[in-house]
Amino acid sequence: MRIAAALFLAVVALSALTASLIAPFDPLEQEVGRRLAPPSATHLFGTDGFGRDVFSRTLHGARVSLAVALAAVAAAGVIGSSLGLASGYAGGAFDLVVQRVVDVLLGFPFLVMALIVVVALSPAPLAVAAAIALALTPLVTRVARAAALSVANEEYLTVVRSTGAGASRIVLRHLLPASAPPLVAYLATCLGTAIGAEATLSFLGLGVPPPYPSWGRMLQEGSRAYFDAAPWVTLMPGAVLCLTVVCLVVVGDAMGDPRRGRAGPIRH
Repeated sequence: MRIAAALFLAVVALSALTASLIAPFDPLEQEVGRRLAPPSATHLFGTDGFGRDVFSRTLHGARVSLAVALAAVAAAGVIGSSLGLASGYAGGAFDLVVQRVVDVLLGFPFLVMALIVVVALSPAPLAVAAAIALALTPLVTRVARAAALSVANEEYLTVVRSTGAGASRIVLRHLLPASAPPLVAYLATCLGTAIGAEATLSFLGLGVPPPYPSWGRMLQEGSRAYFDAAPWVTLMPGAVLCLTVVCLVVVGDAMGDPRRGRAGPIRH
């Protein structure tokens, strides 16, 4: 199961990177004569209401959806991990302030916070990435802090402190590597959350502007007018989206499985 999930993710990533080369049609090309054509050897996923090839749009949509999700998770990972590790190691007033801010941010539902931010910044891929990153950051901070606390009092760190090592060196050279496994596993599952959030925001019309494709935008375009007559317009990109998110969760759990010699994902 884990190997199959990893292989599927590799295929999706490779397809997104080479979409311009392997897509059989221009994702923006419209042809009224072939509108709502069912899946066939020519159009693997059929065509939509404008005669555009759904398979080609799914490939190019993967590029947009994955790029936004990766940017969001990367930003949340850097900011959240830095704050969480520093908070867990420093303790005291700094830890108290950081955790109170995190508690306030966690008081907002994930998608509500992302929605507020993207509306404030105006709909665009960069704004969507920033909104998702801000919504993910308190979650990553909490996990990073818990990982730091689990190793901060280890005996070897006491020895390192006795040598006169500074706090930054201890955090970067000792605390971060020891906390990395659960953090990496959690960020892998966050990537699935970010892809789902991007699809939700695009479905609401707050993501990539038309006619450019993303998975969420394609779900919106197919479900509103064509689902009864041409369900493939929605089901094909929706299936790829769901499988990608599920595979990311499977791979994330595998990376944090303690039976494989790593610390499991931290629950909070």
